[in-house]
Amino acid sequence: MATATPNMTERRHLADRRTLDKSMSASSSTSSTLNAVDWLAMVLLIVGGINWGLIGLFGFDLVVALFGESRLSGMVYTLVGISALWCIYTCTKLASRQS
Repeated sequence: MATATPNMTERRHLADRRTLDKSMSASSSTSSTLNAVDWLAMVLLIVGGINWGLIGLFGFDLVVALFGESRLSGMVYTLVGISALWCIYTCTKLASRQS
């Protein structure tokens, strides 16, 4: 009487597993990449973080030094805030795909 060992796999399932593994790895690698908006938000968030670091350490506001007390500096601050919210969204989107 022949018995099958638990480590044996049927041949008909091997091809299905290979294609499934390839499609899963390809889709997970493309879904975790960042697009242009994500990168722009990340750069603005880094610039805003550096500016806050300069304000905290030296009392120097780089945005005001570059643009003065104008509407343009207010727009920069607004863009940095929107970028922070976008990065929160991006992080939660990436975290949900990882699990």
